[in-house]
Amino acid sequence: MDIRQFVDQSLGSWRSQRSAHHLVFSHFEAVQSVIDIAALSWDDAAVIALCKSYQIDPKQAVSPFRMTWEGQSDWEENSEIQGTCILVPIPDPIMANRGKLLRDQGYAETIAAVGDYHLTEEGMFVLVTSYERAAAEEKIWFVNPNLRLRVSLIKTSGGSGVVTASFASEIRSLSA
Repeated sequence: MDIRQFVDQSLGSWRSQRSAHHLVFSHFEAVQSVIDIAALSWDDAAVIALCKSYQIDPKQAVSPFRMTWEGQSDWEENSEIQGTCILVPIPDPIMANRGKLLRDQGYAETIAAVGDYHLTEEGMFVLVTSYERAAAEEKIWFVNPNLRLRVSLIKTSGGSGVVTASFASEIRSLSA
């Protein structure tokens, strides 16, 4: 599997059930959400702006996409979660299963971020992103075309301690 295939397989609307263990707070969180993943063109204004902010030619972008999410967390009463971000894969020119992933908003910190990704022989997408105060490791794989699983770890900036561990199952919403 390459990044094009992974993104193509990810497009659509997904219902997500995520369990997160916030070890620092000794707190368990359950989150239910809807995640929409839509393809963008390399010449989309947001893709161009993100690439230029990292001095990368937008024509190097492969399968850029927008991810939007909306959901509910049980952390606090009536706590709604929503957001959107642009993600732009830039494959390594030599090793097709590796590259950089540009994000206009990160996972561990809500700042623009660049992560290193690779796809395993089994088709698992692995993303490691370093931030100013933390590091994130995400793994996503497909059980079948309409079910994917995601594991995320938020670590201390040095990577030695785990702050949050989460697991999500995501089911594609199929239209009738």
